[in-house]
Amino acid sequence: MLVLAPAKTQLNRPRPRLRPREPNLPNRGGGRGGESHKTRISTVYLSRRAGKLRVMSISEEQVKNALKSVKYPGFTRDIVSFGLVKSIQIDNGDVKVQVALATNDPNVPATIKNDAERALGTLEGIRSAKVLIDIHAPPGGTGAGAVATRIPGVRHIIAVGSGKGGVGKSTVAANLAVALEQTGARVGLCDCDIYGPSISLMFGTRERPTATDENMIVPIEQYGLRLMSMGFLLDDTSPAILRGPMVTRYTQQFLRQVEWGELDYLVLDLPPGTGDIQLTIVQTVALSGAIIVTTPQEVALIDARKAATMFEKVNVPVLGLIENMSYFVSPSDKKRYDIFGSGGGEREAKRLRVQLLGEIPIDIATREGGDRGIPIVSEDVTSPVTAEFRRIAHEIRKLLP
Repeated sequence: MLVLAPAKTQLNRPRPRLRPREPNLPNRGGGRGGESHKTRISTVYLSRRAGKLRVMSISEEQVKNALKSVKYPGFTRDIVSFGLVKSIQIDNGDVKVQVALATNDPNVPATIKNDAERALGTLEGIRSAKVLIDIHAPPGGTGAGAVATRIPGVRHIIAVGSGKGGVGKSTVAANLAVALEQTGARVGLCDCDIYGPSISLMFGTRERPTATDENMIVPIEQYGLRLMSMGFLLDDTSPAILRGPMVTRYTQQFLRQVEWGELDYLVLDLPPGTGDIQLTIVQTVALSGAIIVTTPQEVALIDARKAATMFEKVNVPVLGLIENMSYFVSPSDKKRYDIFGSGGGEREAKRLRVQLLGEIPIDIATREGGDRGIPIVSEDVTSPVTAEFRRIAHEIRKLLP
């Protein structure tokens, strides 16, 4: 005969203790134990909410999303979009994040660490959050004591660079500066290419700069911009025959001894490459960010990566990448031709984890305007090139308000 125990006896019996169990995740390949690279999940644990047991888990994507709320000090962009987050480790709800910085300012890593740990603490399922900051001093080249400082009166300084010549960097810098001015901003443009200055030609003036009583250079004004270039000081056939130290001195003079006045943006047209002039500028001038100009083909992209790496090493945020000579539209049949390939800039922007700011087509009117000293953005408001530069300018204003 089967005898059932009273219900009261059953209720008084101690409940078996629940142990954490790992979820049965499908094997999507690539990861150990059925774990994919992009959806790594920490070991789950149980928490009691309103009398119920609930399974909690933390993914790497959740951690990244939380870190996107952490802005780099002085900028509107976050540490994830700047590519500063190098690794994320999750173990039983314990999260460890590795961040790499190259700065001489001790306040920057302290602020990022505190803000990041505070952001991670808001995630459900985290037992502990630890942010490790790997600090690298900017590489030497202008002296161990070199400190990047602001130019008085200038709110934002933007460097336009490329790893190689021939990608249309100066054309991009000139038209971008005009487009920024057309948004209502006060803009200056400094041609830092001492050996091959072209801004004077692109703006159609041979006016010579003058000096004030305080020995400050008065910039040339054209199309609403304040301009400085070695081209204003040389004849068309006169080369700049200068050794490295003199080039550095002229560059510093153009930046520090020019009466720029009050500017919202100062655009620097850097020379191609990653040499002494570029390092001098990025290490001594407090840049708000850099823009990399490239063309779609791989031979240009490999040098664009070097330029991006240089800015990363000296802790200058890369605002984005502009793909110049992106395509050509035939005037006769309106057919598009990808002369230098397609998608190179987009792929490289994803690889560098930066924004693709725009794609500028090959355009006959743009070339003609540069030769005649009239930037296309000033001359033709209906041009698709003008529209693209204006769109990029508005995007930059969002990034650097």
